[in-house]
Amino acid sequence: MRQQMPNILGLAFIGFFVAFPFVYSAADYDYIMHIFIVAFFYAILASSWSMLAGYAGQFSFGHIGFMGIGAYTTALFCHYFYLSPEPTNLCTEYQFGNTWLVIVNPIGVTSTTLTQDCLRQALQAWNGSVQVTPMPVWLGIVLGTFMGGFAGFLVGVLVLRLRAAYLALFTLGFAEILKATISAEIEITRGQAGLEAPALFESGITLFGHAFSKTDKLPPYFVMFGLLLACLAILTWLSRSKFGLFVRALREDQDAAAALGVNTTRYKVLVFVVTTMMAALAGAVQAHYVGIVTPNSLFLLQMSLVVAMAVIGGVENFVAAAIGAIIIQFLLEMLRNSFDIGGVTIDMTIWRLVIFGILLMVTLRFTRNGLIAPIIDYFVRGHVGQETVAHRVQGDEQAEAGK
Repeated sequence: MRQQMPNILGLAFIGFFVAFPFVYSAADYDYIMHIFIVAFFYAILASSWSMLAGYAGQFSFGHIGFMGIGAYTTALFCHYFYLSPEPTNLCTEYQFGNTWLVIVNPIGVTSTTLTQDCLRQALQAWNGSVQVTPMPVWLGIVLGTFMGGFAGFLVGVLVLRLRAAYLALFTLGFAEILKATISAEIEITRGQAGLEAPALFESGITLFGHAFSKTDKLPPYFVMFGLLLACLAILTWLSRSKFGLFVRALREDQDAAAALGVNTTRYKVLVFVVTTMMAALAGAVQAHYVGIVTPNSLFLLQMSLVVAMAVIGGVENFVAAAIGAIIIQFLLEMLRNSFDIGGVTIDMTIWRLVIFGILLMVTLRFTRNGLIAPIIDYFVRGHVGQETVAHRVQGDEQAEAGK
């Protein structure tokens, strides 16, 4: 029974998250749903980073950069590309049959933005006689995911021969350079002003006879939750396959694994690509949920938060890392409420990060495999020690009887 407990609890958690939006009806419904969506987003980042660092031993600090690649790819795609049945004769455009692919000219952030937009000028000239179709959001998300994987492949091929601190420093520099580049390319990315992205369901969506607007929280809630479950399912399948055995061998002793015939560079690149694609996917979906992407989302503090979530949950267990991310995101939000003690106001917007830091230090000092992972291991592996002792006792008894 104890061995089945993780599966039972897992199904109970899934059931809770599926039922929650339909059961919870308090006044802060939208706020709580928003926290859940953001928590699922961080859970995808933390669990995928846990696979990379905890299973494969590749300590990358550029994970948030690949998330940004996914977010900016879909935002740029949806912002600059359109389909039109008529040529604008103003924008860059390519004809495919009876349809023109229109590429809007980059104009940056200026006081004359509206008058410089070539597509806007064409629409004004057409005066409603021509309907221009924006690119589908799902296609932008797919492109963002593959761009994240492609960037992960390039970085992996270049630097995954490095080890330990060298890999961490390179990926950290990669993320910072990416952020600086996005901030500097104001004409294309609009810099710190940010780039708007259409909503996940810009025209709304109807599910089971109920119409949801683009601002409703329920559709993005289930989209992000579904992505989290899909990522965890893929990571579980990989960890239990020969692929997972090889990447764990790399973590324990890369030289010994190479001596036994494991193509170390190949598997390091593969696990890097898989995890960066998950980060890019989460970033792309989050961009459309929030509605805007800015270089601020690529700050080192965001990467530190993801790493801390994985460490507190359990860096060597991606399920524990995901659960830790959800719990910590809720704790950080709940600790925003300030309170008075003896006439002194405690500003929790500052002290909540102190509490978070203390929790991280305590975890690293006393439970190096996190707070959630040992609980999971107790139910999954707790019987192993007892069975080993029982077999040993049985063997000793048989040996004594044979004398």
